[in-house]
Amino acid sequence: MASNSLAPPTHKPRLLIDLLVSIVIPSVILMKFSGEGDLGATQALMLALAFPLGWGLFELLKYRKFNFIALLGLISVLLTGGIGLLQLNTQWLAVKEAAIPGLIGLAVLVSTRTRYPLIKTLLYNPALIDVARVRQHLEERGTEQDFEARLQTATWLLGSTFFFSAAMNYFLATWIVTSPAGSQAFNEELGRLTLMSYPMIALPSMLMMMAVLYYIARAVRQLAGLKLTDMLNQ
Repeated sequence: MASNSLAPPTHKPRLLIDLLVSIVIPSVILMKFSGEGDLGATQALMLALAFPLGWGLFELLKYRKFNFIALLGLISVLLTGGIGLLQLNTQWLAVKEAAIPGLIGLAVLVSTRTRYPLIKTLLYNPALIDVARVRQHLEERGTEQDFEARLQTATWLLGSTFFFSAAMNYFLATWIVTSPAGSQAFNEELGRLTLMSYPMIALPSMLMMMAVLYYIARAVRQLAGLKLTDMLNQ
């Protein structure tokens, strides 16, 4: 009998652990341990960045699955560390904060011109939706083209969520982080930025994505005749 011991384990979302490792712990380190009597600005920054960086690498290596957004997250952490350790102008931090979601938004829109639109990777994918069943019902009703047009609209809506995130990231970074990079004040402001980015950016973006998913579910109900419970992958 063939062994499955080399197969990668199934990834299960762990929201609380992700928030703790990527946001809460780094923010506490930056805000509370950056003083000269504690770790110091440089050591505190390196330790804080080690948590999301190590966690991201662990996830990628353990589940052995390429994830474009996870990769961008790792790049973002490395760039933040570089700006702080090299003591670059804080304007670069604002540019970096806006560039990551902005690039994802552009990738979502550009992908509509390819055979692999990202809307089918991020939202309309077999892990979430019973795509085969939806396709079968669309074919039976002859509404495939109408549904593809709805997916095109959903793609533009999805891209707009990332552009919203990019604009908000730039605004928050320029508003909160004003001290020279490499200083204790810079680390403390970076910690506040990390904490505030979740309620002011991540949660609204998540609600916007849920609205896009609802738009797709409504299109499936109208064009394929399937309810939400019927279209979801069990």
